[in-house]
Order: sequence, then C-alpha cells, then structure tokens
Amino acid sequence: MTLRPLTALALLIPVTAHAQDHTFDGLWRADSSMACIQTGEEGSALKVEDDTLYGGSTTCDMSNPVDVTDMQAVLYDMACEDDDDAFDGRAMFMNAADGGLLLIWDGFAFKYEACEEGEPAGEIPAAALAIDEDDGE
Repeated sequence: MTLRPLTALALLIPVTAHAQDHTFDGLWRADSSMACIQTGEEGSALKVEDDTLYGGSTTCDMSNPVDVTDMQAVLYDMACEDDDDAFDGRAMFMNAADGGLLLIWDGFAFKYEACEEGEPAGEIPAAALAIDEDDGE
C-alpha cells in the first residue's frame, strides 16, 4: 500500500489558526466612567487572564476553545463559581472593531472597552481598607 494518495489528500486540507492564537487577556470595562480595576465587586472591570474570567464576584474557567469561522471570535465552555453556587455555560468572546471586547452569553451581548496600559487603575476607597477597631484587630 502506498501513502502517496493519503499525503496528497492531507495537502488539500487547509491549515487554520487555532483558538489559542486569539487572546482576550486584559482588563475590560463597560464604559469610560468605570475604573480600570478588578475588585471582585459588582461594577468593577472584567478581567481575563490565563483562560480565567473574573467578573464581579464570579470566576469562570474558560476551556475547550473553538474558533468561529471567518470571525475574530472564540467559543468557550465556561465553568463558573460565585459566592452562592456553581454553574456552567457557553460564551463567545469576539474582538470588536474598535478594539474592545464583545461577550455573548446565553442570549445576552455585552460590549466592553479595553483598559489601556498606563491608564489610571482607579482607587479603592479608604473605608474599604480600614480595619474596624471594635473588631479587636
């Protein structure tokens, strides 16, 4: 048996980019009035780092990336936990034309703008850092 027909067939299969070629790592905010800081609280910036999504009090592991054909988008399986429970889902991350991020999740579409490097990261209120003297700490 000769391998030439198989080799010829293999050469006809197009080589495509893998989902790992896309990166959505960074800080993302819903609008310019939000600070570029991820605090784990509602209203803070969304953070994507090393296939993990941090948003509010929710953390999601992003796995099984699948490229969306002819789009700068990747579909992920999401395994999420928040303060109360755990849940699974699918989400599509897409590069927006203006350099932002589109996140499509179970019938909802969210638009985020990129937090630029060197941009003020916002401040954590002093009250959040204060230790209550009545606690004995």
